[in-house]
Amino acid sequence: MRKEYLTVSNIVGPLVIVEKISDVKFGELVEIETAGGRLRRGQVLDISTEQAVVQVFEGTVGLDIEGSRVRFLGRSQQLGVSEDIIGRIFDGSGKPKDKGPQTIARKMVDINGRPINPDARDYPSEFIETGISSIDGMNPLVRGQKLPLFSGSGLPHPRIAAQIARQAKVLGKQEKFAVVFGAMGITFEEAAFFIEDFRTTGALERAVLFLNLANEPPIERISTPRLALTCAEYLAFDLDMHVLVILVDMTFYAEALREISAARKEIPGRRGYPGYLYTDLASLYERAGRIKGRKGSITMIPILTMPEDDKTHPIADLTGYITEGQIILSREIHRKGIYPPIDVLPSLSRLKDKGIGAGKTREDHADVLNQLFACYARGKEARELALILGEAALTDLDKLYLKFAERFEDEFVRQGEFTARTIIETIDLGWKLLRTIPKAELKRVRPEYLEKYY
Repeated sequence: MRKEYLTVSNIVGPLVIVEKISDVKFGELVEIETAGGRLRRGQVLDISTEQAVVQVFEGTVGLDIEGSRVRFLGRSQQLGVSEDIIGRIFDGSGKPKDKGPQTIARKMVDINGRPINPDARDYPSEFIETGISSIDGMNPLVRGQKLPLFSGSGLPHPRIAAQIARQAKVLGKQEKFAVVFGAMGITFEEAAFFIEDFRTTGALERAVLFLNLANEPPIERISTPRLALTCAEYLAFDLDMHVLVILVDMTFYAEALREISAARKEIPGRRGYPGYLYTDLASLYERAGRIKGRKGSITMIPILTMPEDDKTHPIADLTGYITEGQIILSREIHRKGIYPPIDVLPSLSRLKDKGIGAGKTREDHADVLNQLFACYARGKEARELALILGEAALTDLDKLYLKFAERFEDEFVRQGEFTARTIIETIDLGWKLLRTIPKAELKRVRPEYLEKYY
């Protein structure tokens, strides 16, 4: 039987300070009984010799110092996992949100998990087809990779997230594939959109959803990605599945971290975020990957909205350091009415060369990718020149590249929300655009591929 404490000394924002404690561990779960007999849940955030700082999940409104009873439960937050978890929707604390029964757990797993040991990691090398040309063709996603999507407020990242979750598959193999979707701080409308989209398209049959709404406690935003990754680890490394984890929106996660840090009166770092933001994000992102000798894998797409569209903002900046590239959404392309508004030039997939080529996508993929980049960059330069000097100042070749850039955005980047292009269709579309440029200009494609495909 666990001890009960009546020694609450202070209540500060979402935190409760408990004095004269013994045998309490960091991260331990807590039950707080109010004077009226209602139970609230919490977690130990900090401990000293005789004092514990407890974060209350449901908030501290209505709690008083004298009437509150505190019980430390002797365990950290856990998730019950089994095969039955697939197809289910949970809230940010792991409780069913779909009116279905509680899952019967095969085992209980601590949600804090552990990052994968670098020595045990296997190198990502297999292509994942998302069905979106500007990702598959230009910045391919590889199994076991962490490839974040940098968005801005008002851009259609929820629709892109839902589209990737619907369409993604490991190419060339009939292997067990699942999607784990974790959403933090989203509105009721966004939650309804994701649930409806997953249900109507049938994607829910191979997915697990963890949804934390904007009006729910900030501490749940801290646990939601951990629940999602714990679920993914079970599916990948116990059930040998290939799991794609999509986390929306890491900005709300970091802001919850900042809110809790401020309540604890910690010394703030850049822009008020805690100094350990990098370490905290790394402890999440590094749980993705492949392990030597294991069939399963975890591939991760964290999505974050950059405040004021600023790539140097701490959340985007640190995420870029930890992960293997980034897909960047462009407000300028969005204003043109193009979906998905992916800006391929500043986007980057650092592992793309490992997942493409003969036997994986197609032999000419890398050359086509490089040539499309070069032609599109030249076309954008011509566009800027035309804005300054007028189109009459452009050479005939410049005009060709300008036309190419417009067609590239309109035909290659633009595609329907429910249109899934295969990688072969994407590469062929690239060739169709490259044929508008004289053969002698295509210096990044090997002569044998020019002969075969031009």
